[in-house]
Amino acid sequence: MTPPTHWDFPVELCCRPMAFVTLTGLDVVYNAVHRAVWDAFCANRRADRVPISFKVLPGDHEYPKCRTKRTSYEWYIPKGILKTGWMNKHLNLVPALVVVFYELDWDEPQWKEKQLECATRVEIVRLENAFYEHAQTYYYTEIRRVKSHKEFLNKTTHQLLFVRHQFKIAFFSELKQDTQNALKNYRTAYNLVHELRAHETNMLEIKTMAGFINYKICRLCFQHNTPLDAIAQFRKHIDLCKKKIGSAELAFEHAAWMSKQFQAFGDLFDEAIKLGLTAIQTQNPGFYYQQAAYYAQERKQLASMLCNHDSSVTYPSPDPLETQTGVLDFYGQRAWRQGILSFDLSDPEKEKMGILSLQLKEKNVLHSELIITLLSNAVAQFKKYKCPRMKSHLMVQMGEEYYYAKDYVKALKLLDYVMCEYRSEGWWTLLTSILTTALKCSYLMAQLKDYITYSLELLGRASTLKEDQKSRIEKNLIKVLMNESPDPEPDCDTAAVKASQKLWADRVSLAGSNIFTIEVQDFIPFVQCKAKFLAPSFHVDVPVQFDVYLRADCPHPIRFSKLCISFNNQDYNQYCVVEEAYQKSDILEQSSQGTMCLVPGKTRKFSFKFVAKTEDVGKKIEITSVDLILGSESGRCVILNWRGGGGDAASSQEALQAARSFKRRPKLPDNEVHWDTLTIQASTMIISRVPNISVQLRHEPPALTNEMYCLIVTVQSHEETVAKDVKLTAGLKPGQDANLTQKTQVTLHGTDTCDDSFPALLPDIPVGDLQPGEKLEKPIYIRCGTVGARMFLFYISYLINTVVEGKEILCRCHRDETVTIDTVFPFDVAVKFVSTKLEHLDRVFADIPFLLMTDILSASPWPLTIVTSQLQLSASMTPVDQLESYVENVVLQTGESASECFCLRCPPVTNASGVATGCYVISWKRSSPVENVPVVNTVITLPHVIVESIPLHVNADLPSFGRVRESLPVRYHLQNKTNLVQDVEVSVEPSDAFMFSGLKQIRLRILPGTQQEMLYNFYPLMAGYQQLPSLHVNLMRFPNFTNQLLRRFIPTHIFVKPQGRQADDNSIAAA
Repeated sequence: MTPPTHWDFPVELCCRPMAFVTLTGLDVVYNAVHRAVWDAFCANRRADRVPISFKVLPGDHEYPKCRTKRTSYEWYIPKGILKTGWMNKHLNLVPALVVVFYELDWDEPQWKEKQLECATRVEIVRLENAFYEHAQTYYYTEIRRVKSHKEFLNKTTHQLLFVRHQFKIAFFSELKQDTQNALKNYRTAYNLVHELRAHETNMLEIKTMAGFINYKICRLCFQHNTPLDAIAQFRKHIDLCKKKIGSAELAFEHAAWMSKQFQAFGDLFDEAIKLGLTAIQTQNPGFYYQQAAYYAQERKQLASMLCNHDSSVTYPSPDPLETQTGVLDFYGQRAWRQGILSFDLSDPEKEKMGILSLQLKEKNVLHSELIITLLSNAVAQFKKYKCPRMKSHLMVQMGEEYYYAKDYVKALKLLDYVMCEYRSEGWWTLLTSILTTALKCSYLMAQLKDYITYSLELLGRASTLKEDQKSRIEKNLIKVLMNESPDPEPDCDTAAVKASQKLWADRVSLAGSNIFTIEVQDFIPFVQCKAKFLAPSFHVDVPVQFDVYLRADCPHPIRFSKLCISFNNQDYNQYCVVEEAYQKSDILEQSSQGTMCLVPGKTRKFSFKFVAKTEDVGKKIEITSVDLILGSESGRCVILNWRGGGGDAASSQEALQAARSFKRRPKLPDNEVHWDTLTIQASTMIISRVPNISVQLRHEPPALTNEMYCLIVTVQSHEETVAKDVKLTAGLKPGQDANLTQKTQVTLHGTDTCDDSFPALLPDIPVGDLQPGEKLEKPIYIRCGTVGARMFLFYISYLINTVVEGKEILCRCHRDETVTIDTVFPFDVAVKFVSTKLEHLDRVFADIPFLLMTDILSASPWPLTIVTSQLQLSASMTPVDQLESYVENVVLQTGESASECFCLRCPPVTNASGVATGCYVISWKRSSPVENVPVVNTVITLPHVIVESIPLHVNADLPSFGRVRESLPVRYHLQNKTNLVQDVEVSVEPSDAFMFSGLKQIRLRILPGTQQEMLYNFYPLMAGYQQLPSLHVNLMRFPNFTNQLLRRFIPTHIFVKPQGRQADDNSIAAA
């Protein structure tokens, strides 16, 4: 017989019960039509089809015989609760319906067609539904039949039958797909099971049936989408059964049964999740797999105590576990006393042999495999639901189980994975326990590097081992380094230790690689390292200095052979090595003397310095690694490698704790430091030598737009030797707005005006050599095309010889100065058009003179000299007089202005939108005693003007003033500006201040392009600024020509002097 599996669930319990229907009369092997009918029933069944289990049987198949129906239970005593074959019988042997197919040999022509139609899926589905209805009727009848037995039962002798019948009713309800009633009856059956009188002899049967029924209840609860009911039922089930251990000699069976209950519920939970149930972090299948693994571990412990028989004990013969049929009659009963319900054991010897056979079989069970499988399931669930600590905890247990199963490779793989998390979170006690197991694995496999790594860590500050345990590990480590075999680790399997000792002997004899490099940043070894540059930067003419601090945490002083530091520039590596030769037997140093001996708890400092290379100026020197070598090449050599400037897996956490700690540290001697106060400084910058020159900038801000702004750079050497190859870089500092770069030009020659082709920065202008104390001046000219602030850079570099640590080096020194210069407009220019009467014009008239007036307002804080000005007219404008400058050599102070006036005329144009006037060019410079200051030409584009044609132009000739009672001759000129003959009506409106002679009203005709003159004598009657008689002109062809327009051309008032006074006649002008 196979090993006992009382706790395993049978397949027929775990499957979904479906109505069992057999089909007879079908030859599915040789008849294609029959095969098509069978496939239509069974192949590719969709979820919406009715739940039926079909089976093809031959027509002469013998079905199980129906037993004689019992009419009375009066003297009937049941031998058990549920027979082992009952569920299988109704699932696979006794059909609810037998369908018989007959082959009809008809000759009717349409039969073939009907035959094909019958085989279609639609007809099959109809048949299927009919089969399902018949099957339901059958199971309903069976339920009624079982229920009818209840009236014959009594609770004295038929307690088992109550459970059996209730289970059958529930199972038939499942076959009938009535899951609600099935759940109700299973619950009733479960309560009846726990009402049975329990004794050691029937405890297993009660637990077995309770487990079966509980499984059914939980499965249906998940199926009904009531997971909380399933969880509540399972907790109730565990509470009721966890104390029902049964025989103390078979206690491992109870642990196995409990493990199976949790595993089965975990499987149901997981299956429900796959079908759409939502689990949460605190309630997921992982917890049930974890508990199943816990009981499997308990089973293993109980088995080791109860099944540790001597090898002389043999398996009983005949086998107490054998039965005539090979299977038990009832679930949960013992094979050697089937059907015996008495609480008294009639054959104690047989009982003893049965227990012995179960114990011996349990001894051969691979418990670790069972535990690992369950833990693996739990880990997968906790990983899925993001429970990292639960996952790590279980992975540790898996690793330990692999260790007990002697699969040390897998054990190490799991433990290594978990160690990283426990290191990072600081679980030192757990880490120590895991490291101890890992050390045993590496010893039993004779894995040198792993053994050394775990030993280094178990000796370190993270280890919680006692001092004597650390001393033992330290001595073993030294033995390994001396190419000897270490002593066995405690509590290891004896046979495994013997095998490992042979492996260690082979390692000693083999001349393989004896150098092991251990990357310390992933571990917490017993040596700590911190490297620190003494400054964040060093000048190239100063030696680079740094210290390396080492501290050991092992029980005894230990001697290292070599300390070396590596840099990103490997040329420096040769200067940073400490090495000490000694006998390999002196690794464990008792005297604590010597350069490389580390005393536990004491900080040791090693100082280094070297001269940086000049080509590393501006670069960062980084410590890439620190290597501390333990052992020697004659034995075994371990290289502890710290990346960067030191630190291991726990350093960052310790540094954070030290920063937050307010604990007062005790005072130490001057040559010692507190380890926690040391910080790692793994990099430093090499910067250029401090320049010993002075740079001064002399200029007069602000700069004016487009001027050649002079800035004088004065460089003076204070070096003790000659400054060679002096170079000057001057101009706009890079990194500013791109528009500034385009509008800024720099040159060394101020006599020539810059254009846009000149650069914004002049690099590396050779200046030559500077003797000690020598001073040099260099003028720089800057042209700024736009206003605003600009930052300018003046960078002086030179070479000089210097001696560092007895070594002569050539250093390039530099000094830079920056200055921000504002640029402002030198002046503002206002332009306006006025009439000859000095009235503002928004438009001008063709061929009619007008005035262009310009005002130059100085905005410069410095005096400006207007060298000259020039009016450059466009082709559409002509001057009335000779154009010449009226502001030549005028000096303007801040806020002062200079004005000019030009008389212009515009010929008739066709473009009515506006006519370009031209440009106004101002030549100016900053007023300075220096004669060669270049002149700046500022071009002002004049505004466009609207030009209109006028049909008639009238101008007047009259004296500049009049005198009371003296005749004042006035001549009016009327000029026809059109190509038409103009009919003109002219009238003069009198004024109270004048009498006049001449035509008061006249109508005349003016030919095209000609003019008419009208002469009047005005006689002033009173002195003062008097209104002249008004001239009114009316054009017949141009009614829009108004007198308002006329008044723009002729004066309306004149100044009249009193009679008899002799004043300056030239001082009064006509209005």
